Amino acid sequence: MENNKYITPLSGRYASQEMNSLWSSDSKYSTWRKLWVALAETEKELGIDITDEQIEEMKQNINNIDYDIVSKREKECRHDVMAHVYEFGLRCPKAKPIIHLGATSCYVTDNTDVILMSQALELVKQKLLIVISNLKDFAMKNKNVTCLGYTHFQPAQLTTVGKRATLWLQDLIEDLEELEFVQSHMKLLGCKGTTGTQESFMKLFKDEEKVKQIDGKIAEKMGFDKVYAVSRTNIY
Repeated sequence: MENNKYITPLSGRYASQEMNSLWSSDSKYSTWRKLWVALAETEKELGIDITDEQIEEMKQNINNIDYDIVSKREKECRHDVMAHVYEFGLRCPKAKPIIHLGATSCYVTDNTDVILMSQALELVKQKLLIVISNLKDFAMKNKNVTCLGYTHFQPAQLTTVGKRATLWLQDLIEDLEELEFVQSHMKLLGCKGTTGTQESFMKLFKDEEKVKQIDGKIAEKMGFDKVYAVSRTNIY
């Protein structure tokens, strides 16, 4: 099984190599591990007894995933996140006690979805900018090339190839504006805990002010400046 590619009936036919890689198992589960690192760093900063050595051990094993161990463990525990916590703990014996500390499963699953969607939008944006630039050059090159215009599917006044191209260009610029609007409103879920109450973190920190800082610190570490104010990080 290829874990560095996203596999669907359509991915091999239509998706770019970059997009396939972005949505691959390797990308998904390494992001889970980056989130666990961000959680541990945040908890350490807020006073939990976590060492630099434990965090460094986690960082060194972000991309070191044994899918055979994960698969075997998931068959036993019937839980994908706990299977990965188990395998990560084998890789990081010193950090094992603090991996996923206080978090719910959706901390890694839902936040990873947001992170990968954000990265996918940026990938689309960069490709869209290339198309816009190339089409602009095409329009300027052909601004004096005469062609027949149409209205209501009937021949009409003359126009130019360059002018026709600006109409396509305008549509793409509007797409870019819409994409950038979505990007500007992307928010990380944060680390709300089971059912979104953060009770697990209240038990861990016994300090409401520290618990209030968790979401923002994790978001900053993962490249976001906004988080959802409330969430229900559990579907049950």
